[in-house]
Amino acid sequence: QVQLVESGGGLVQAGGSLRLSCAASGRRVTSYAMGWFRQALGKEREFVAATEWSGGRVYYTHYADSVRGRFTISRDDAKNSVYLQMNSLKPEDTAVYYCAARASPIVIRTAQVYDYWGQGTQVTVSS
Repeated sequence: QVQLVESGGGLVQAGGSLRLSCAASGRRVTSYAMGWFRQALGKEREFVAATEWSGGRVYYTHYADSVRGRFTISRDDAKNSVYLQMNSLKPEDTAVYYCAARASPIVIRTAQVYDYWGQGTQVTVSS
């Protein structure tokens, strides 16, 4: 099993920044697709960003249209961790953010295909 623990959420003003971290344990996730999803109150969990393993030394990145240009996903294999740098935050970014892992190098943008999930971290953006 893979255990995922998110951290870094909090309250921030619109236009501000936050950096979320996801620490994986139990297994090495070097060749896993790693994603960030979010769920606002009363809405379905939606894709935010993900990385996939190319089979070499490069991780490709994917972003939802709503966050492209504002959010950046990265990973540190030595720390078995994934990060989400969030800039220019908007009130509509308010949600619980979840880290997810898929035992495959290929990213899929639907939550149902991911195998492991963290407990989530709350991000609240004030107007």
